[in-house]
Amino acid sequence: MNQLNGNHLKGEERAPLLDWNKTSLIVIDLQKWISSQYAPYSAEMVIANSAKLANLFRNKGAFVNLVHVSSKDFRDIPSPKLDITVPRLNLIEGWDEFVPELGVTETDHIISKKQWGAFHGTDLDLQLRRRNIDTIVLCGISSGIGVDTTAREAFQHGYQLIFAIDAMTGFTKAEHEHVRNVIFPRIGRIRTTEEILEGI
Repeated sequence: MNQLNGNHLKGEERAPLLDWNKTSLIVIDLQKWISSQYAPYSAEMVIANSAKLANLFRNKGAFVNLVHVSSKDFRDIPSPKLDITVPRLNLIEGWDEFVPELGVTETDHIISKKQWGAFHGTDLDLQLRRRNIDTIVLCGISSGIGVDTTAREAFQHGYQLIFAIDAMTGFTKAEHEHVRNVIFPRIGRIRTTEEILEGI
């Protein structure tokens, strides 16, 4: 009996992490405005790992959503009164274009947002539900702002969440570690890029 139980548990451990027919990748704000000031992972590492995930999802025929902030005149971007001074954005020419490493394809769904989260004011939830998606893999920049806000929105919409933890990073190490240790474990599962690629 014990041996049978042990084999059963091992079988469960080997069960696929993702059902590709019901899982979507959401990549947050990997666009040309990003800077080099991130921790604990560099922008280059996050971009490289996110690109690996995007290619995996495309190869599996799964639904890839690329999210970016975009605006013509910034009058549609929230501008609340604040107690702090927010760092200036790196608005170079083409600032709202995706970084080339993502290799945007015609099968990718593009989400243009005006705030931190990718659900509010967009058709993301509609597109996911029409495809019977119930699980989301999240990555991008930054961990404690765009990724965290989108994750909380997804959680409230009833989606299962997997966080590609080394395919995201924060403006500070403390920001990343807070959501990594306090928020993400309460609303989803945390995996490395390699674990997702291997289906663990």
